Parts: sequence; structure tokens; C-alpha cells
Amino acid sequence: MRRGISRHLFYLTGWEIIMIDLKEFAAAAMLSLPDGEAEHLARRADALAESFAELNSINTEGVEPLVSVLSLHNVLREDIAEKCMTRDEILATAPDQYDGFFQVPGTIAM
Repeated sequence: MRRGISRHLFYLTGWEIIMIDLKEFAAAAMLSLPDGEAEHLARRADALAESFAELNSINTEGVEPLVSVLSLHNVLREDIAEKCMTRDEILATAPDQYDGFFQVPGTIAM
């Protein structure tokens, strides 16, 4: 049952529902909020508040929290050490090298 338009806006922050006056919100956000639009927002805020009240009335005792509706499992391979190339083998494929490192053209002109 509606008791009239509250002219309050509800928003979520973390797990809390915060109620603020629409006019204060518009002023803080430096918005011009015509009365017709304020009334429309107030009606929507009331509908949202009613929806939350209906959700809060549901008994969720003993219900496990749901993280995802999909039953996904990570498929990971074994972390097995394999033979890697040595530094000399890798540098042998480089067009230019200097003192055991890849040598590349300069990117910053001085």
C-alpha cells in the first residue's frame, strides 16, 4: 500500500540503502530538477523501496549465498618444470646483442 510519494531517493552504498531528499540530491549534484521530473523520480524511488521491502521479507535462513549461477571450475594443468633454452641459445637468434643482452635501436633521442 502506498501512502503517497516520499520525494526521497534511495541508493545503495555497500550493503546499505541510503535515503536522501531528492531536492538535496539535485542541489548537491548541481542539477536543475523540474517538479515533474522530481515527482517521476520519487515514484520510481518508492517502487524501488517497496521492492527492497518485499525482498527483505523473504526468509533466507539456511540458504547458501550464490556466487555464480554457472558451475564453472578452473581447469589448470600441472605445474611441471620443463627444459628451457639457455641465455646463449636465445641470444644466438638475436640480430644484435651486447654484453649478454638484446641490443635494440634507441627510442629516446637526446
